[in-house]
Amino acid sequence: MKRLVLLGILFASGLSQAAELYNNGPVVDENGLSVVYDPATTYGFGNQADAGNAVADNFSIAAGSRWNVSSLDFFNYQTGARGFTFGEATWSIVSGDVNAGTVVASGVTKLSNGGLEGYRITDGDVGNTQRGIYRAHADVADFSLDAGKYWLRWSISGSNQASGPWQPPTSDAHGGNAAQAGLFTPFGPLDDGAGLGVELPFTIHGSVSAVPEPETYAMLMAGLFMVGAVARRRKHAS
Repeated sequence: MKRLVLLGILFASGLSQAAELYNNGPVVDENGLSVVYDPATTYGFGNQADAGNAVADNFSIAAGSRWNVSSLDFFNYQTGARGFTFGEATWSIVSGDVNAGTVVASGVTKLSNGGLEGYRITDGDVGNTQRGIYRAHADVADFSLDAGKYWLRWSISGSNQASGPWQPPTSDAHGGNAAQAGLFTPFGPLDDGAGLGVELPFTIHGSVSAVPEPETYAMLMAGLFMVGAVARRRKHAS
């Protein structure tokens, strides 16, 4: 009986503390570099909030889980900037299609400096430090996401004294389905300049709550009812 009570407490309170819930891929390699390898030609993709540009990438939540989201991390650079130059992230999470899906969470959130991750370079220019990629941390108003398929869409504001902000792809050159939108254009596929789709690095942080199946929930409630019944009988017997 005590075990059933414990299960009830766990389901009510969640099964983990705040942690990294999702990571969409590496920002830099083991040498702290994000390399534009031939035949790719693109350093980064425009997601400048002031110009109306945005990028997006997708993620999924497994059946039986609910995410309680508390923060998002983005990874951007401004060519020629020295230090962290980012102001706010304009973001939304969409269930379904990246353009026509349902917005389930959104915000305009001040960014804090999560540190220099490394540099975006070409294969033959290893010492170039013009494109420092920074982690831009956004503490968002807490929200929950149930199991399903989603898109994260975002744009970043930055200093007007440097080029960008620019969004690098993941450093592993993994093919993917990331998308980009302009001020008056819908989201469409991104590619690396050589026709290969890309993935974009981002992380989601928070905690996970277990969502019991109906049968499990019914058994749990029955067990808790039995515990209450036993307690009442003992009270009357005394």
